[in-house]
Amino acid sequence: MKNLLQLVIVGLAVVLTTGCTKKKQHDDIIVKTVETPKPQGPIKMQSYSQKKDIQWLGKDYQVAIDRVADDSLRMVKDETGQQFVDNRITLRVIRSDGSSFFTRTFTKMSFDAQLDEDYRKTGILEGIVFDKVDGNNLVFAGSVSHPQTDEYIPLVVTVSNFGDVSIKRDELMDTTGSLEPETSSEEGV
Repeated sequence: MKNLLQLVIVGLAVVLTTGCTKKKQHDDIIVKTVETPKPQGPIKMQSYSQKKDIQWLGKDYQVAIDRVADDSLRMVKDETGQQFVDNRITLRVIRSDGSSFFTRTFTKMSFDAQLDEDYRKTGILEGIVFDKVDGNNLVFAGSVSHPQTDEYIPLVVTVSNFGDVSIKRDELMDTTGSLEPETSSEEGV
């Protein structure tokens, strides 16, 4: 019985000393590895067509805009190496008798003078939409963007009643539709 009591006391001492000792701490930091997604095949934006009936210079017209991804254009890559197909956009202004007043196809190169080097290399032509009639001009909003982001360069495309086209950056980003800066009517300002 004395041996059994000694065995229990030794067992208890082992359990108590093992439970009270500090666990050895490691300075190693274990981080799970995250696999970066591998680029998939080239991504294309969905095609779209937009038609809008307008009144311009006292006559009825229809503005038709068609966007298609164009494999013949130079593809762009994002920072992960994912490729994107650039777009081609055709803008038509059609008279009420169905004849064409204006037809032009735009690519990103059409806006080259308004782009910085980053957008020339990594941007795509995202869209052109009708904005408003402004006197003798039709005004359109356009954008060249970094694919699948909210980053873009806003553009203004103007078509005159003679069919002349002007393109500039939209520096105002005005949400009221006005392209002219507001001026103060107060004197001395």
